[in-house]
Amino acid sequence: MDKQPPIGRFAPSPTGPLHLGSLYTALAGFLQARSQQGRWLLRIDDLDTLRNIKGSADTILKTLESFGLHWDDEVYCQSRHIDVYNDIISDLQRNRLIYPCTCSRKKLTTSARKQAPPDIYPGICRNRQTPPDCPYALRIKTDNRIIAFRDELQGLIFHNIAEQDGDFIVQRKDRVIAYQFAVVIDDNLQHVNHIVRGFDLLDATPKQIYLQQLLGFTTPGYMHVPIIVDEQGYKLSKQTQATAVDLTAPHGVIFKLLVLLKQNPPIELQQASVTELLSWAIAHWHPLLLKNTHAVS
Repeated sequence: MDKQPPIGRFAPSPTGPLHLGSLYTALAGFLQARSQQGRWLLRIDDLDTLRNIKGSADTILKTLESFGLHWDDEVYCQSRHIDVYNDIISDLQRNRLIYPCTCSRKKLTTSARKQAPPDIYPGICRNRQTPPDCPYALRIKTDNRIIAFRDELQGLIFHNIAEQDGDFIVQRKDRVIAYQFAVVIDDNLQHVNHIVRGFDLLDATPKQIYLQQLLGFTTPGYMHVPIIVDEQGYKLSKQTQATAVDLTAPHGVIFKLLVLLKQNPPIELQQASVTELLSWAIAHWHPLLLKNTHAVS
């Protein structure tokens, strides 16, 4: 059977403008798709309404266009698919695969002192049969299966969901659908078959593969690229006050990102247009130069 062209995606949250780290990941995914005559989709992860900033989605779209990163199809917004997430949650509830959890962060911290390893949900509410009167989250029941997958840059990964994660949240107490749950459904709805994203999300992948298996979805291929870190070794992010990407000289930014992606662009392209740079990068894209790398600066 012929290998299907990749369908990739970039899924920023509308919580502010894109910074260099975000654009770096977007460029990697764009080049991976375009170098194999694939499609590159854009999704706005806007479920966490309290963190969304008005106008950010439009700013993100304009920034990507400024850097020549043109997406295929219409922009997909999570907020337009809440009914789909809720329907699947209802099916899981009927099959008793998820359960309500009232545990507070303080309670779990206290419980963790008595149990090992920490940071893994100890199953306090697992056998609860009826919804409580107070606010509650919904957790998915996990089992001892081993999740194994080969990341194209980070190699073969083995992960025991029950032992290393425990039952994890699929809907928060404020009724917001959890990232782990939404992203799996979104990727399935968009027919995404290849995911390029930052190394910092590698630990989330086994949970998502577990949900894919539980829901009968196809598991895409994964490529976790190194993240950009600052002088102190912290990931560039909105939380670390990473500045918005410079829109005044997009060709210079693209050249810099190609260097960070270890693509070794020739020096004579340093003053080339964005279109010329991207054409060269698509033709010469070699992601394995990033193999086993976790961070760049």
